[in-house]
Amino acid sequence: MKSRSEPSTSSSTLAARWLRQREPAPLVSFFSTGVTSYERIAAACGVPVGTVRSRLNQGRAKLATALAATADAPHGNTAQRLRASRVEAHETLAAAESGRFGALMTERWSPEIALLRGNEAVGGRSVLARGMDGDLEAGVRQRLVHVVAGRSLVVWEMDLLSPVDNPDHCPPSVA
Repeated sequence: MKSRSEPSTSSSTLAARWLRQREPAPLVSFFSTGVTSYERIAAACGVPVGTVRSRLNQGRAKLATALAATADAPHGNTAQRLRASRVEAHETLAAAESGRFGALMTERWSPEIALLRGNEAVGGRSVLARGMDGDLEAGVRQRLVHVVAGRSLVVWEMDLLSPVDNPDHCPPSVA
C-alpha cells in the first residue's frame, strides 16, 4: 500500500499529461492531498517546477474568470461580494495577529465551522484557533493571494510565509 504522499502511477501519468498540454483542461485540487508542494508535483510528473507553477496559475485565472462571468446573473453583484470578502480576509488576519482570532470566529462564523482534509472533518473551532495561534507563535504569517466568493461559499487562498530564521517551518500547524 502506498503512503498518502506517494501518488499512484495513474495519477502521476494523468497529471504529467495535463501539465504538458499547451491549453490544459481545468484541474482543480488534483494535488490536494499527499503531493502538495510545487517541487513534489514537478518531481511526480517529470516536468520543471516552472511548468507546474505556470499551469496552476493559468488554471486559477481561468477558474476566477469563469466564476466571475457566470456569478452576476444568478447571484447578484459579484464584484461587491469579492471586495467585501477581501476586506473580511484582511480583518481576519489582523484579528489573528492581535490575538482575537477565536473571538472573531465566534462573532462572524458558523458554530459548525470545520477544518476539512479532503472530505474528512479533522477538527472544529478549537483546532483552527490552536493552529492559527501556534503558527503565529512560530512566526508564520499568511498573505491573501486570491478570493472567490459566492452566496454560500467563500474561498480564500493564502500564501503561508515561514519565519525568515526558519524558512522550512511550514507546513503549518493545521496541515
